[in-house]
Amino acid sequence: MNRLAIFDCDGTLVDSQANICTAMEECFAQAGLEPPCREATRRVVGLSLVEAMRAMLPGAAADTHVAMAERYKQAFHAFRARGEVEEPLYEGISGLIDALERDGWLLGVATGKSDRGLRHCLQRHGLASRFVTLQTADRHPSKPHPSMIEQALADAGAAAEASVMIGDTSYDMAMARAAGVTAIGVTWGYHDARELRDAGAHHIAAHPSDIIDMVKAFA
Repeated sequence: MNRLAIFDCDGTLVDSQANICTAMEECFAQAGLEPPCREATRRVVGLSLVEAMRAMLPGAAADTHVAMAERYKQAFHAFRARGEVEEPLYEGISGLIDALERDGWLLGVATGKSDRGLRHCLQRHGLASRFVTLQTADRHPSKPHPSMIEQALADAGAAAEASVMIGDTSYDMAMARAAGVTAIGVTWGYHDARELRDAGAHHIAAHPSDIIDMVKAFA
């Protein structure tokens, strides 16, 4: 049975914090609302857009959450069209991907991004061909529902007990636990080590190179 290493994208593979916060501020301003503080935006990264808006505007109606999610998409697309989107890979990610592939791991992504957003991101970094399965919020319930991981495992022909989820938020850790895969939390993203552990992380990595040792038990 294959082994699958599933990565979150924002906050795990790439540093997209500035883009996300700016797009959130823009969509709130367009709706005539006070823009959220950046910490509030960081707290919802990883959720699907509608769920993120529900968390940020809990007293609003459901159609407002949907409309705000669409405003966010439009703001982000406008930034991208103007060449203003920067999503650099975190230091050490390229080396981690190379090391996992050399050790026989298949690679996947499970992200709150859209199909379009993920495609742009991976193509920019020349990584699109490295992943055998790409799961996004366009086709699944929001994290921490396990649907994305379950489909990724099916695509890769991988066993849950031989696979890992690598992510930076409590939503990633809870999703991993719900799907029965090993949860590896990373501290260079949006949630701190305590939150990751509280959500069920089996391991905590401070740098991508740490993960190489953590997965040796799956050899």
